[in-house]
Amino acid sequence: MTQDKIGLVLSGGGARGAYEAGVMAGIVEALALRPRDRAPFQIFAGTSVGAINTTYLASKADRGDLGVDELLRLWTDLRIERHLRIDLLGVLGIDRSGPLRRIMGRGEPTRFGHYFLDPRPLERLVADAVPWNRLHHNVSSGTVHALIIAALHISSGRTTMFIEKAPEAEFRATRDPRRVARYERIGADHVLGSAAIPLLFPARRIGNGYYADGGLRFNTPISPAIRAGSDKLVIVSVMHRPYGIASAVGESDAEAQYPHPAFLLGKLMNALILDPVAYDLYVLERFNKLLEVMEAGLGMDGQNALATVLEETRGAGYRQIQALVFNPSQDIGQLAGQHLIDRKHRFGLDRLEDWLLGRGAATNGGAWEADLASYLLFDGSFAQKLIKLGLEDALARKDEIRAFFGDTRSQVRAA
Repeated sequence: MTQDKIGLVLSGGGARGAYEAGVMAGIVEALALRPRDRAPFQIFAGTSVGAINTTYLASKADRGDLGVDELLRLWTDLRIERHLRIDLLGVLGIDRSGPLRRIMGRGEPTRFGHYFLDPRPLERLVADAVPWNRLHHNVSSGTVHALIIAALHISSGRTTMFIEKAPEAEFRATRDPRRVARYERIGADHVLGSAAIPLLFPARRIGNGYYADGGLRFNTPISPAIRAGSDKLVIVSVMHRPYGIASAVGESDAEAQYPHPAFLLGKLMNALILDPVAYDLYVLERFNKLLEVMEAGLGMDGQNALATVLEETRGAGYRQIQALVFNPSQDIGQLAGQHLIDRKHRFGLDRLEDWLLGRGAATNGGAWEADLASYLLFDGSFAQKLIKLGLEDALARKDEIRAFFGDTRSQVRAA
């Protein structure tokens, strides 16, 4: 029997990515996976912080437990005084590494643009945390069918899918002119480019182009994971509630915060990065239902004719895809606000960094949302809360996880 290929899709969201790590730990625990077992995923796709998490997990895909314990440690070891520092040269658009690279004959700077935050701590984290040779071996050996990283090509405005795939793997490229596929070995710059939130972190030079946060156009790369051959998908979003679910109390609190710039920036980030996730999931559900009706109502000739048209116009037909979707059961923005209130005297930050978090508004108390801070709280104590939330959300659906993986559970056991 041919084994289903299961894809993992992780969305962007800055420091919210710790929730994704918690969900992964919950899945590993629910399936009782051990290091010597076969990994539950073969296809990995991510954007922004999801690109960081998925790249790490793909590099550990030769282990059944995906090395999640180490991933959790990476998150809980973060310290905000190291990972949230204003870079005054970056604000002026000066890359401190540029002159040295030119003197040493290493070409143009890899960073580009104006940015507020010092990128060096994140660069070191990505470079050191991912065993790159092990990642490439996992892909070349077929343990990983494909790793897909989405980033925004700045000059064209198109989303680029950087794809490292196994020799026998096939990726059915889209005909959508807004998206393009590039096949190459994934490196730190690909991941950092995907995670480069404009104005906060610098864009990255890859080849002859510059790339920024893929979440601005394509925060949840569901379609690429399907085009890489996924039969099932596990999708982790970091957005709590769909549209239209806001209590009167919550709306009142939001109106009270409205004048604070950090509140407005947080809502802008949500609109650019998080809100499209709900639509992507809605489209997936809608097409699954549509295909179910069409397969029941169309004869074989009709289905073949439809498949031909879709192949010509999309580059691939539609398939029903079973998806297991995780969303935070609590509002991460509110968790960030409470975290700032609880620890308001413990962060050793300068006034400008304090303002960027919006912590002055948080001290007003109440059910305070800190959406912008929830992207920037690269702090182990906050990460622990999100990991715990992700773990609990996954384990609350333990039976559903086991049913989803089904026969695959016996196949992930070591021979």
